[in-house]
Amino acid sequence: MTATVFDPPPPDPAPTLLDRSGRWGPVPHADPADGCCADGAATAARAGSRRRRLWELDPHAHCPVVGLCLPVATLRRLMERHLASAPADDHDLHGTGVGTCRTRNVLAEAVQRELDQRHAPQLRATRSVKTTTQLLAWWDLQRTGPHMAGALWAVLTHARCSSEAEDRVLGQVHMQQHEVGQMARALADRQQQLQAQLAQARHEQDQMAGRLDELRRQHAQERERLQAEALRLRGVVLAREALISQLDAERAALLQAQPDLPARQALAQQLRDQGERLRDLQRTLNRVIDDNTRLRAARSDGVAGDDSAAVPCTPPAAAPALDSCAVLCVGGRTGAVPVYRQVVEAAGAQFLHHDGGEEDNLQRLDSTLAAADLVICQTGCVSHGAYWRVKDHCRRTGKRCVFVEQPSASSLQRALQGLAATVQAPDTPNPSPPWTPG
Repeated sequence: MTATVFDPPPPDPAPTLLDRSGRWGPVPHADPADGCCADGAATAARAGSRRRRLWELDPHAHCPVVGLCLPVATLRRLMERHLASAPADDHDLHGTGVGTCRTRNVLAEAVQRELDQRHAPQLRATRSVKTTTQLLAWWDLQRTGPHMAGALWAVLTHARCSSEAEDRVLGQVHMQQHEVGQMARALADRQQQLQAQLAQARHEQDQMAGRLDELRRQHAQERERLQAEALRLRGVVLAREALISQLDAERAALLQAQPDLPARQALAQQLRDQGERLRDLQRTLNRVIDDNTRLRAARSDGVAGDDSAAVPCTPPAAAPALDSCAVLCVGGRTGAVPVYRQVVEAAGAQFLHHDGGEEDNLQRLDSTLAAADLVICQTGCVSHGAYWRVKDHCRRTGKRCVFVEQPSASSLQRALQGLAATVQAPDTPNPSPPWTPG
């Protein structure tokens, strides 16, 4: 069991102590016959202003004074200096020191000087205290502070410290030591908890360190992969730059070998353009020849009232046969579109228009042709692609179509009259789209 500073003092130490002259001799003992004289001297000392010495204190006060007011290392040093030896165990050291300081001897005087020197500020603070009440009030202020040991030494050795005050102070110190023991146990429990938390934190730290190492390894692998990819792409870029340089060199060599190559290329492009234009003209010529051939054949057979021969001066006035028809005008001048609309709507038909690929999308022509019932194509203002689209669509679907060479209002009126006559005579066979000159 751990000893406290309030345990009963051990037996008196060996009676071989150094006296004031430095010689070994027996420990002085008070004569029982002088007991009353000693008590009288102590009472007189308390009545005066002289501070009490260590060996003059109550025997119960030596234990807390030696244990609290003097560090163990200091007590060991003093005993090694003034005694033959010092006990190795701290408890035995404390017991020997308490028993020795009950009487006046070399060790007690050395301890007295050490305590006075160590706690001099507290001793100076109590010089102005004149009554026991003031002394206890000062003690109540100091006993919970950081200098409680010095305050205890100053109060117990003060001239105004009565027996009742000494008992009160020693009792408070005793209970305070119990509180210190409880706090020490609580601190020990808290220390164990903190050690457990520290172990858990170290374990988590080790896990985090492992994860960090894994992330570093993955990062290093990803960096190596990206560096390899960058190196590969750099090689691809260098290869392409080398190929471009080679092609530029070959082109420069070719241009140097044939200085007229750009001119030849330009002439070749012009030749291709002229060939395309020639083919378009040939197709137009073939169309005109076919139309003239059909016209001659119709005249030779005595067919009267052909679409191209009818030249009315005014458009039909809302022909009933065109009331439900949608007439599509392909081509024509952009500024004359309102006139075309007026002519067609005056005939009672619904007007549809497509510019033949000039501004309108050529792909929209197919849907417009599908929505129309009758088609009038002004060949002089349409592209070749639009012309062949109209002709192919009307041939495939059997839809009535009139081709007008000159884009004008009179030509449109004649074409409408011919279409109206065709619609009014459904039994008449549908010939190929005629060519009606403007």
